[in-house]
Amino acid sequence: MAQIILWWIFSGSLPGIMFRDARLAAAIVLGKEILPMQVAFDWPAMIVATMIHFSLSVIYSMILAAFIVRRSLGVSIFVGIEFGFILFGINMYIFTLIFPWFEEARDWITLMAHVVFGVVAAAVYRVLSER
Repeated sequence: MAQIILWWIFSGSLPGIMFRDARLAAAIVLGKEILPMQVAFDWPAMIVATMIHFSLSVIYSMILAAFIVRRSLGVSIFVGIEFGFILFGINMYIFTLIFPWFEEARDWITLMAHVVFGVVAAAVYRVLSER
């Protein structure tokens, strides 16, 4: 949601940029043949991209949880911020060695979306683990 809001405020290219990013993610499974498709809503691309993002979010959240399991909420959020920066580096600089088409998504909005993910995942984990 944070990424969509930032795109809406700063890029003015919604929904096209969202459809582009969905195709970028879907190409991991569907192949790079999907990339040059017209920028429009595409059910298969959206479903595959959503499944990829959801799966990776669960995996990344489990990794983050290991780092914040016995920490306070404040420290956990700080670790979440760091985690978001590191995750951006991994996704946008290391994974692009395998999936080079993600280079076009390497921008400050994507960075902020990763940081927001880290903060939200850390905060939700801390709040839910105290119940």
